[in-house]
Parts: sequence; C-alpha cells; structure tokens
Amino acid sequence: MPVIVVANPKGGVGKSTLATNVAGCLAAAGHAVMLGDVDRQQSSRQWLDQRLRVLPPLPRIAGWDVTTDELVRPPKGTTHVVLDTPAGLHGKRLDAVMKIADRLLIPLQPSLFDIQATHNFVQEVRAHRRGHEVKLGLVGMRVREHTRANEQLHHYLSTLPLPVVAWLRDTQNYVQLAARGLTLWDVAPSRVERDLEQWAPLVAWVA
Repeated sequence: MPVIVVANPKGGVGKSTLATNVAGCLAAAGHAVMLGDVDRQQSSRQWLDQRLRVLPPLPRIAGWDVTTDELVRPPKGTTHVVLDTPAGLHGKRLDAVMKIADRLLIPLQPSLFDIQATHNFVQEVRAHRRGHEVKLGLVGMRVREHTRANEQLHHYLSTLPLPVVAWLRDTQNYVQLAARGLTLWDVAPSRVERDLEQWAPLVAWVA
C-alpha cells in the first residue's frame, strides 16, 4: 500500500492543495484512498468534511483512523494513503512520517523564504536513515511564467539532486474547487484542461 507524504516545514507552500488533489486523482482512478491530516490546522480534514456534503456523491476519500497510541490505522480495504503534514516538521515528527513514507512530495513557491526552508529540509530528509529508501520529488506551486521569481526558482531547483515532478501555475481554480470539497478530477476536464496537463507528470510519478 503506497504512502504518499506531502511535506515542507514552511507553512503556506500549498501542502494541503497538493495533498487533496493527489487524493482526488487517485480516487477518480478507482483506488480506495485514505487522506490523513497530521497538521493541527486540519485543513485537509475540513476539506474532506466539505466533500462529504457534495451531491451527487463524489469518488470516496476516507479520513484516517487514529488509535489511542496515535498510530495511523488505514481503513480496511485502503489501497493508497496520502498524508498532509504540518509546518515545522522536524525531529520525532519527521521520523514518524519517514518511517511509513514510500514517496515524499515537497511543494514550494517562488519565494526566497520557501527556497531557504526547502533547502534545509531537503538536506535533513536526505540525511535521514530512510532518506535513500523514500522516493523524493519537488513540486513548484503557484508558478507565474515569465517572472523573475519563477526564473530564480527554476535556477535553484536545478541545483538540487532531486527531480522536479511538476510545475503548477498560479490559478484560482484550486481555491474555488477546494472551497467546495472538489479537486481537478471532480469537474469537467474542459474547465481545468491546462491544469490537468501540468499534473500529467505528477500523476505518472505518483503511480
């Protein structure tokens, strides 16, 4: 059962947007998906609650079950797990996540603060005892083409020994869909055609 973790110690980089859409993509493909949210803000959990209110019902994404010892217990029949993680992920929390992760997606936006935080996090993850066992990938979020910030981000990521899985544009589609508990795969493809094209390599990487 693949466990896909979305992580970056900096807040506001798009972790929940990425995690919910990865879960939505897998669910639309017919997989039994569990979306876990270990962030205190519970953004993904709140999104999932909103999704359950949509009629007609959407492809099901289960929430996580937590026992008294705080271990994740995927619902019976789960085939894929997606975990959204909190800002400030270090130490014991990072150890717990790395222990169960098969793939780790690291989202970041084109800003100096994101670049600095991500640089340190990548070093920490690669130095982790499971750093060479977990498949790592970077995702550029809220990218605006033909901007200086975007050029700087491309240059920085080219220096890292990790693949850039996808570049996702800055669009209100994600905001509007999230507010309704939806993902790119829950609406007519013609409405989000450009975004689905950008997701194609990410979908292949997750699969």
